[in-house]
Amino acid sequence: MVGDKVRVLVVDDSALVREILSSGLNMDPQIEVVGTAQDPYVARDKIVQLKPDVLTLDVEMPRMDGVDFLRRLMPQHPLPVLMVSALTQRGKQITFEALEAGAVDFVTKPSTDVARGLNIMLQELREKVKAVAKVDVSHWKRDKGNAEPVARLKSSRALAESTDKVIAIGASTGGTEAIRKVITRFPADTPGVVIVQHMPSGFTKMFADRLNTECAMEVMEASNGDRVLSGRILVAPGDYHMEIKRSGGIYQIKLNQKDKVCGHRPSVEVMMNSVAKEVGANAIGVMLTGMGHDGADAMKNMRDAGARTMAQNEESCIVFGMPKEAYLRGGAERLVPLTNIAEEVLKLFS
Repeated sequence: MVGDKVRVLVVDDSALVREILSSGLNMDPQIEVVGTAQDPYVARDKIVQLKPDVLTLDVEMPRMDGVDFLRRLMPQHPLPVLMVSALTQRGKQITFEALEAGAVDFVTKPSTDVARGLNIMLQELREKVKAVAKVDVSHWKRDKGNAEPVARLKSSRALAESTDKVIAIGASTGGTEAIRKVITRFPADTPGVVIVQHMPSGFTKMFADRLNTECAMEVMEASNGDRVLSGRILVAPGDYHMEIKRSGGIYQIKLNQKDKVCGHRPSVEVMMNSVAKEVGANAIGVMLTGMGHDGADAMKNMRDAGARTMAQNEESCIVFGMPKEAYLRGGAERLVPLTNIAEEVLKLFS
């Protein structure tokens, strides 16, 4: 970065969108849009010429879509990329492929109430641009992102058992890949897992479905009344808070659309507070990469209730915000590299 300003290159095939994104980003005195490009071929040349700190990239473009561009870009010129995603089914699909190909995070284009939606999107984009500007993505040059976990066979017996243990995971920016790297290492008979990943409505079901193809455990978007069971992972749906309630010997999911907490719905704070209250010492809390402090105080409540807790360490985080706050506030007992988290969680159960 030059001085205090984050240098951004905006890539979108629409001249109007390029103007809207550029104007919206330049409203922040800490951000400077150094250039725009209408397609990946122009973008490639401008990356070399302008050396931006962050790239905003449209998901769907003519000539080459965002995913193909990322797969070529990251091994050659790795830099933090934020996808600008449409809420179409294809847009969602490409967004997840882009995250797997090296994009750090995404924002969604508004589909209704466009004027208000644009202001919200641009505010989110400004915050994320500043948050990811210093992210180290150099590993994409070394390993080209090819280290994929091997999906295991699911056990048909695991779900027959109830669970008195619960693993609660919270994540935000960079969390989609971090979550995947953790839960694909859980065997089929792992105690029930509940996850809050900051993600808009419409994306969480696809996220869960994609994870389900890779995990030994069953992965589902949570619905009201779902039971938390061994062998099952429940992902909070976008725009809904998710809580655990104990009923006799079982745990069930309760969803609501109450006000945002820590600026989010779903909120890690809401989920982990319910785990502290209803599960107590039978829980394990894990805080993964993300901006802000959502869940930090609730993780402290979990620990005070007897739960074991950990957070992702700074070196392996995309954004060391939520894990740092969880650790500083006494919620996380220790900081653990991402590649070790699954193993450390399973050790606590054994």
